[in-house]
Amino acid sequence: MDQHELRIATFRRGSAWLVLPAILLIATAGAAAYFFTNLPAPFEDWMLVAAAAAIVLFAVVLPWWVWASRSYIVTTRRVIETRGLLIRRRREILHQAGYMIEVSRGPLQRMLGRGTLSLGTGDGGIEMRDVHSPKLVRETLSDQIEVCQILAHRQAQQQAASPYLHHDVPVT
Repeated sequence: MDQHELRIATFRRGSAWLVLPAILLIATAGAAAYFFTNLPAPFEDWMLVAAAAAIVLFAVVLPWWVWASRSYIVTTRRVIETRGLLIRRRREILHQAGYMIEVSRGPLQRMLGRGTLSLGTGDGGIEMRDVHSPKLVRETLSDQIEVCQILAHRQAQQQAASPYLHHDVPVT
């Protein structure tokens, strides 16, 4: 039985925590522009530029890098977690194999409509942090597990009934 894999959703961790770095970037740019060539006597302009660059690197670029380095893809066959921007790591869990879904939400996450989903198997799992609408994602994953297991059961029954026939055409 040939089942085409379709993408259901692609998402990242919530980006609300990037608001503070964005405000800090604006404040750093404004302060650097204001104080450039207006520094007191013991300080020089290169010191200001170096301090502004360090602030931008560690308080703006680094948090964005962490946010952008992880994404999740839910398809009709599996859940895929990718990590890293330079060195990519990929982890997959097949719906057909089945897995445990645990949703945890703190008070702030509940107010913002977010949560953390832990998808567990015997070998480990995937932790989807700060997901928007975690109940909807959990229901979608549960439905996909059920559908994949039903299709696998039907395929196993067909092969057991006639193991010498080729089953590329779906049975209606």
